[in-house]
Amino acid sequence: MADTDELIDEIEALGAKLQKARHSINRRFIGQERVVELVLAALLSGGHGLLVGLPGLGKTMLVDTLSTVMGLGSNRIQFTPDLMPADILGSEVLETATDGSRAFRFLQGPVFCQLLMADEINRASPRTQSALLQAMQEREVTIAGEHRPLGRPFHVLATQNPIEQEGTYPLPEAQLDRFLVQIDVDYPDRETERQILLATTGATADEAHQVFAADELIAAQALVRRMPVGEKVVEHILDLVRACRPGEEGGSDLARDALAWGPGPRAAQALMLTVRARALIHGRLAPSLEDVVAMAGPVLVHRMALGFAARARGETLAGVIARISQEVLGVSGAEVAA
Repeated sequence: MADTDELIDEIEALGAKLQKARHSINRRFIGQERVVELVLAALLSGGHGLLVGLPGLGKTMLVDTLSTVMGLGSNRIQFTPDLMPADILGSEVLETATDGSRAFRFLQGPVFCQLLMADEINRASPRTQSALLQAMQEREVTIAGEHRPLGRPFHVLATQNPIEQEGTYPLPEAQLDRFLVQIDVDYPDRETERQILLATTGATADEAHQVFAADELIAAQALVRRMPVGEKVVEHILDLVRACRPGEEGGSDLARDALAWGPGPRAAQALMLTVRARALIHGRLAPSLEDVVAMAGPVLVHRMALGFAARARGETLAGVIARISQEVLGVSGAEVAA
């Protein structure tokens, strides 16, 4: 009983601290509470996020604000067609000492940080994109046969422009699967845009303040994994993920009709972690069906592909996920949309 009471106290204390972090982030990143919620869920779950949105919607500012609030050392890489893997990972250079002796010295690349922003990641070649695969999965890189650990914690927040595809290289499915969530950043509504205008065009602007330190974020990630999950929620996660696989027993008829392929076990793992993180962000001690519904789209949308017939009909992955969620979880369209 004492252990349970201690866990409850830890969860409540962390929930209160997360409210301060959200408030600090929202002072600069105005009116995008859903985006902030998803990014924080990715960080609390120990994963990476793919931010998809048009230029000028504040994605870069969000990452900069997060590094301040969460107390993480950050670097930014602008992905371009001529970017090389060594520009990300680093390289060895031959140095000559004053006594004439020579030795190789490793110069660290920008990936050696705690929060990496990969801006317009699909503009670099597949060879360069793949340089991040080991870093994202194993939190280390191998250069010249030597394993070099990255910062702790280590998170990648990558951005993509969803409409400009000329001169880009779509991310392969294996790399997309390494992103815990896909976060769609949309245009602000009128009132939010009014607040942005007033807040950013004056003589002064609100600043974000540090709330967490790196070691506190690591402790929070460990606490998320200790949060209890009810058996019913586990079954909801399994039912939903398996229903999205068109070729598997238990797959939904909607999936068979609309999808070319569905999510793998990593999607269920991502849902298991992010529903806990969302419950924590909202001040609750354990996740519920509401959290499964809320996280289904961001966790699943980049792990699935529409079939040819569905594309011809003009269907979207978000729409298919919403319909399967309604069918499998027994929720209404309004709950899925929320």
